[in-house]
Amino acid sequence: MKEIVGIRFKSVGKIYYFSPGDIKANVGDRAIVETVRGVECGEVVIANRQIDDNAINSPLKPIIRLADANDLRIVEKNKQREKDAFRICEEKIALRKLKMSLVDVECTFDNNKMLFYFTAENRVDFRELVKDLAAVFRTRIELRQIGVRDEAKILGGLGICGREFCCKAHMGDFNPVSIKMAKEQGLSLNPTKISGTCGRLMCCLKNEQAAYDSLLKITPKVGAIVVTPAGDKGRVEDANLITGKLRVKTEKSEVPVTLDRSEVKLLKDAEVKLSKEELKALKNLEDK
Repeated sequence: MKEIVGIRFKSVGKIYYFSPGDIKANVGDRAIVETVRGVECGEVVIANRQIDDNAINSPLKPIIRLADANDLRIVEKNKQREKDAFRICEEKIALRKLKMSLVDVECTFDNNKMLFYFTAENRVDFRELVKDLAAVFRTRIELRQIGVRDEAKILGGLGICGREFCCKAHMGDFNPVSIKMAKEQGLSLNPTKISGTCGRLMCCLKNEQAAYDSLLKITPKVGAIVVTPAGDKGRVEDANLITGKLRVKTEKSEVPVTLDRSEVKLLKDAEVKLSKEELKALKNLEDK
């Protein structure tokens, strides 16, 4: 067992473990630590706790100190520096006519590095831009091209549900989302219906998939062969996973009957499949 403290550097970001040493940290404290990017100031989200050694992938770096009033003033000063850097970088991008969109700027606590996040449809030669920024800020400059999902997470916004984006509100990391999930959940495969503001598949498809997996195990799928309460054999033409209602067309009638999944006996289940045309048309929605 090892004692750890969990620290987060963004409001909804990944939690990193550090060794507290003799420091007693409480949730909500700010701490100064050394990361791969340099010295950073983060928020304690997990107080001193013992965890199993197997839960730690690499040697823990120690907490340098808990942040004091002077450290917090430096953090506020860096935030203003980030705003100025954003404005200046946009001016440099426009001056050099680069096809890129600046999303965010981060400055390390020790001012040893500035990171500029941007989106672009294609690769961008930003070497001259880096030189311009280094001449202005006199520090290490790093430009990172990010995807539209990451852009949505940074900028935030409201989804079609009227709530804040899941990625901005509570998701630490992105979970893989697939077209098959939308198919299994019985959603219309219209890109405007299943994609979020970022233009990619809605993250909530993954959040709800476990419930649909359970329902798929007890509900005959479209195309399944079942026996009705009257003893007639029929094929499922439509299935509502939430309500459990099935529309079954029997061999003895051209008019489908509506039955509950508990009323039928399953003879042969079907499989939810995506056609090649569906995959080809919607594959880009899965990209990051």
